[in-house]
Amino acid sequence: MQPGPEISSAVLTVPNLVSLVRLALVPVFAVLIVVGQDMWALAVLAFSGFTDWLDGVLARRLHQVTKLGQVLDPAADRLFILVSLVGLAWRDLVPVWLVVVIVARDVVLACLMPVLARHGYGPLEVSFVGKAATFALLYAFPLLLLATAPGALGAAAHVVGWAFTWWGVGLYWVAGAQYVRQTRELVAADRSGPARDAGGERV
Repeated sequence: MQPGPEISSAVLTVPNLVSLVRLALVPVFAVLIVVGQDMWALAVLAFSGFTDWLDGVLARRLHQVTKLGQVLDPAADRLFILVSLVGLAWRDLVPVWLVVVIVARDVVLACLMPVLARHGYGPLEVSFVGKAATFALLYAFPLLLLATAPGALGAAAHVVGWAFTWWGVGLYWVAGAQYVRQTRELVAADRSGPARDAGGERV
């Protein structure tokens, strides 16, 4: 089995700076979507998606996988999902219950963080299902925004956007259940073995 990339504690790395740029774009996107500048909002979202891909590539090629980067990357994704949801709900383009369903899952995961920290673990690594869920939702919301366009383009975007939304929500909760199970397994193993430090290493 190939060993995973070495994870450092560095802060000022190129991939981390790219992730910080993506985080800085969140309030810009929020303002654009609320004031109805849909095309600019779509452009910002597309650029954010490009930086999401770019920081991962740079981290691997430059051997700059960091603990901070492992937090910044999913944080930026979740913020864009949350802001997109709230903005679309504000514009009455999605129902409020959709916001509740997705936010409730993140609240469940947030409740796992103190449990993990108490047993010496950091944030869990994002699973394949979690990545697929994020991918689906980050594609769904710009399509739902594009659904406001007149004619065949808007109709097609509406259908495909809601298809991505349903898949994304389902996978989002499946990933959440996986994280809950993984947390329970780690806590059970920790109780029967040596303690660990914050990075998950035995001490």
